[in-house]
Amino acid sequence: MTQQHKASGPVTARPDVPPIDVALVSRLVASQFPRWADLPIRPVAVGGWDNRTFHLGDEMTVRLPSAEGYVPQVEKEHRWLPALAPRLPLAVPIPLAEGKPGEGYPFPWSVRRWIEGETATAERIGDPIRFATDLAGFLAALHHAEPAGGPPAGSHSSFRGAALATYDGETRRAVQLLGDRIPTDTVNRIWAAALRSTWTGPPVWFHGDVAWGNLLVRDGRLTAVIDFGCCGMGDPACDLAVAWTLLAGASQAAFRTALGVDDATWARGRGWVLWKALITLDDPDPERAAEARHMLDAVLTEYAEATTRPR
Repeated sequence: MTQQHKASGPVTARPDVPPIDVALVSRLVASQFPRWADLPIRPVAVGGWDNRTFHLGDEMTVRLPSAEGYVPQVEKEHRWLPALAPRLPLAVPIPLAEGKPGEGYPFPWSVRRWIEGETATAERIGDPIRFATDLAGFLAALHHAEPAGGPPAGSHSSFRGAALATYDGETRRAVQLLGDRIPTDTVNRIWAAALRSTWTGPPVWFHGDVAWGNLLVRDGRLTAVIDFGCCGMGDPACDLAVAWTLLAGASQAAFRTALGVDDATWARGRGWVLWKALITLDDPDPERAAEARHMLDAVLTEYAEATTRPR
């Protein structure tokens, strides 16, 4: 069983933050929630980067921001997940308690209900088309969910849900630095098309980080969506990135059809993946660099097919 959150952007750590380990979590729980003090604490199999996550007994987790930039996500999830959960067709994290700074740890933190499942790697997905349509159904419900008044896209969401132009300068610098290692002309065309397409509808709820590590499966079926740290209200195109990072071919087509995505929104979704691929293609971590290359290849392949397909 693993639950993972992948980093959404660079955040500077504070030097006064102590090591986030079992000892710290034990002290925090004992001092603030003594009713749970006797429960065993252990790290989850994959603890993530933005936040560190630990099992608290068998039915709960403790989740602590790893840096100050992730702190606004704690209150946001506590405020909005209980309101959204009844409107969604799959399980989502349910906050049980909100901890305060203490024991040398300077940030708020949370206790949540544990959700059984494994992260949605390709080999764990039983039927890719069913997975794609189930995911599309979840996102459709989220994008149409009330209540209104949720947080508008901004720094708390790493600008997911905001205008893609937010990352125009960063993308163009990456293209220039990568040079002839990428098909520059094609990349520039894809990026320009994404920028031309702007969201003109009312802001809707988005997840902001729909990736394999935040999708849980059991017996091959999608059963839960976790880590709403980047959620907010704005343009839902950022939630389409999974179509290129995890889906392909028939499952990608099934996802788009089930979600009812128009050409303009699809172009922006493609742009979000292109941006992330370009800025991480030179990542010093070989695994992240390989993932970026996969994303870039997926975008280029799908774009080539889309532009040569008879209309």
